[in-house]
Amino acid sequence: MTTTKATEGSNEMSRIMAGWFSELSPMWPGEALSLQVDKILYEGKSEFQDVLVFESRSYGRVLVLDGVIQLSERDECSYQEMITHLPLCSISNPRKVLVVGGGDGGVLRELARYPSIEQIDICELDKMVVDVAKEFFPGLACGFDNPVVTLHIGDGVAFVRNAPPGTYDAILIDSTDPDGPALELFEVPFYQAVARALRPKGVMCALSESPWLNIQTVKNHVNVCRQVFGKSVRFAWTTVPTYPSGVIGLVLCSKEQIDFEKPVVTDKALGTMRLGAACFKRPLKYYNSAMHRSALCLPEFARTVLDEENNTSNGESPMANGH
Repeated sequence: MTTTKATEGSNEMSRIMAGWFSELSPMWPGEALSLQVDKILYEGKSEFQDVLVFESRSYGRVLVLDGVIQLSERDECSYQEMITHLPLCSISNPRKVLVVGGGDGGVLRELARYPSIEQIDICELDKMVVDVAKEFFPGLACGFDNPVVTLHIGDGVAFVRNAPPGTYDAILIDSTDPDGPALELFEVPFYQAVARALRPKGVMCALSESPWLNIQTVKNHVNVCRQVFGKSVRFAWTTVPTYPSGVIGLVLCSKEQIDFEKPVVTDKALGTMRLGAACFKRPLKYYNSAMHRSALCLPEFARTVLDEENNTSNGESPMANGH
């Protein structure tokens, strides 16, 4: 491939050139992730964003939204499993779960490991993401085959705001970066609505940012959650090689005090998936109980900034800009 195509969405810097996709963004200046492209499988523009799917040389199929990599077949397991099992393994017998975003279906796939779940609502803004996932990423989109799943196409913020109080045992916020329309998903009013929609012992897990690249953004996100959930807020992380810096953060919150470091469901109990009448073994690829505990252990530069006792600091650290 010899042509150059600049993505026309919010990240116009990302491009395919000479057979390579390069993700560039002002959110992580001075660096870029590049993947060799074997074949472009899909290019489209929805009402909300540019959508690109390509076959990469080393990571399988890759989904890109507005120039930003959302997932690859090779490493999606680390994100999908951790955003699901960190909160769900911290509570017993969840029955109702809400997913905000997550139109690729990967979180739904992981939720199929919990036989106690009777209802899963997913609110995804962009139907094109769902359709593209079903066509090109069936290994993730199989989560939509679960008969307890109800798909709602629309604004996730409004959906949470309109949910009856005390509806859900868990709410998983599988959003994009805190930019543009997604910014509402990182603000106090949204998390107040999340808290209202949760049952008394309910938990929430939300995508955050990389502590290597955006520690101040992470701190702001954690502080917003603390305004709503008090001390029942923890920051966790997981490795995703195709995400900027290879690390992405997750914020865990609970309505009541929960010891997130001590999962009440073991990884051994998560090997079976139930998608309607189908019941089959699907081993976990990334998550286990040891990874659960270690995900809550922070490097010193991040702990210093995020620790509540040090919350009066200005958020600067020797590693604040990833250097």
